Amino acid sequence: MPEKIYGTTLGSGTSSGVPVIGCQCPTCLSGDSRDKRLRSSIMIECSGKHIIIDTSSDFRAQMLRHDVRNIDAILYTHHHFDHISGFDDIRALNYLTGEPMDCYATEQTIGHLQRVFSYAFNPVVPPGGGVPVTRVHIITPANEFIAAGIPVTPIPLKHGALDVMGFRIGNIAYCTDCNAIPEESFPLLRNLDILIIDALRYEKHPTHFTLDEAISVS
Repeated sequence: MPEKIYGTTLGSGTSSGVPVIGCQCPTCLSGDSRDKRLRSSIMIECSGKHIIIDTSSDFRAQMLRHDVRNIDAILYTHHHFDHISGFDDIRALNYLTGEPMDCYATEQTIGHLQRVFSYAFNPVVPPGGGVPVTRVHIITPANEFIAAGIPVTPIPLKHGALDVMGFRIGNIAYCTDCNAIPEESFPLLRNLDILIIDALRYEKHPTHFTLDEAISVS
């Protein structure tokens, strides 16, 4: 594993983003820049390679904000729309490289991508202005795989009743959208330098950790 790994948080907001359209709560009306949050995603940089975790609803804005011009691989934690809906903007990266984008996800998530963005996977459909071109790779929980030459460990998590993936790259782990960590996943999280984990709010939620719950499992 290369020595230096850098992580850039591209978004840490809820599925609606922050502020929420039309909301008049103190957070959404706040002038604090920390209360202006795009949907959840992170970029990992290692040995000159760039890996994105989730193409959020704000994917295009995130790429422009951080002047990202090249991505080597995309990992998907799960198929909820706020984590996949930026998929179409992969095509801009295809234009730059002339190559398909390598995308890694569980079989279930890939199935949802193929259903929601069927035009990108159906060779019969006329491309029009272009479609995202990808190479999809099925990953399995807890089994290490290689993305852009970098070892990645998918960490099984629970998001309510849904099985989702966190990802560990070196000594950084990203565990978004979860409210439980199965016992067998804790060994995969040992000896971390950085853990990024879901902590939606103070009050109990059926599919996300509260702040106190996130602290207690960290």
